[in-house]
Amino acid sequence: MKSQGIRGPPYRFPHGNTKEISKMKSQSMGKPMEMSHSIFPRIEPHVYSWTKTYGMNFLNWHGSQAQLFLTEPELIKEVLMNRKGFYPKMDMEGYAKKLLGEALITNEGEKWAKIRKLANHTFHAESLKSMVPEMSSSVEMLLERWKDHVGEEIDVYKEFGLLTTEVISRTAFGSSYVEGGHIFEMVAKLTEITVRNTYRVRFPGIRKREKVSNNGEFEDFGSDYLGQLVKTSHETDTKKRITIEQMIDEIKTVYGAGHLTTTSLLSWCILLLAIHTDWQEKAREEVYEIFSSEKPNSDGIARLKTASLIPIIFGSAL
Repeated sequence: MKSQGIRGPPYRFPHGNTKEISKMKSQSMGKPMEMSHSIFPRIEPHVYSWTKTYGMNFLNWHGSQAQLFLTEPELIKEVLMNRKGFYPKMDMEGYAKKLLGEALITNEGEKWAKIRKLANHTFHAESLKSMVPEMSSSVEMLLERWKDHVGEEIDVYKEFGLLTTEVISRTAFGSSYVEGGHIFEMVAKLTEITVRNTYRVRFPGIRKREKVSNNGEFEDFGSDYLGQLVKTSHETDTKKRITIEQMIDEIKTVYGAGHLTTTSLLSWCILLLAIHTDWQEKAREEVYEIFSSEKPNSDGIARLKTASLIPIIFGSAL
């Protein structure tokens, strides 16, 4: 690496640079920050500091394992495109492996292809349109709950966490927040328990769907993501079949990744809309103009130009 101009912080036995990273993060997050889009130095202080010291690409150590960090856009693009398969996905270890298991974001090759096909089928454009009424109902529940807190402060991050869990539960798994919230709480705790306990988790809905197959009705698993997963776990062709463990891993991933990313984006957008009231007014006027007193629908949502820009503009800031 040195011969190619790659430098980085020196290795320190036995932790590598992990203690140094932890200290830097503790210092950066240990005090409130001013309102600013410059959040990179705060959330990734080691990357911010070391790119300035060692260049856009640097080497650091996670224990005894060397890690190459790339920040040059063209190199990142080459790795992500991975046309020749030179860059395998990172091996999950420890708690990350317990949490994600064999899911779409960790699998490669044949295992990846099986789940990718299911995801494409379940979440293509037409399927997403059919989910809009369920999403609207979930948002209505949120707004009704907020009516009881007029004039009070609301923890929007917590509230949007409940909303995203509800939406994922209803649209992907035919469940509800009562069941979905419980599932999410279990997923959040999976990083603190053993592999044995992980595989003992029983997700509401799976056993209910499997009971149908015991009655001989193999086609009635449902058309949502859970239904497609259960159906694939009963495939007679072993090359197409997935295991119960893989199915559980997929559910954990959808709840975990879908919940956290969307919750963060919604919370950040709401915060910035509260600051930039001109965008807030533009978006409100557009929504009233298109929907008036009607419930949102997929055709109308596609016509929202100002509202569609907000997650793009504010999301890039996030």
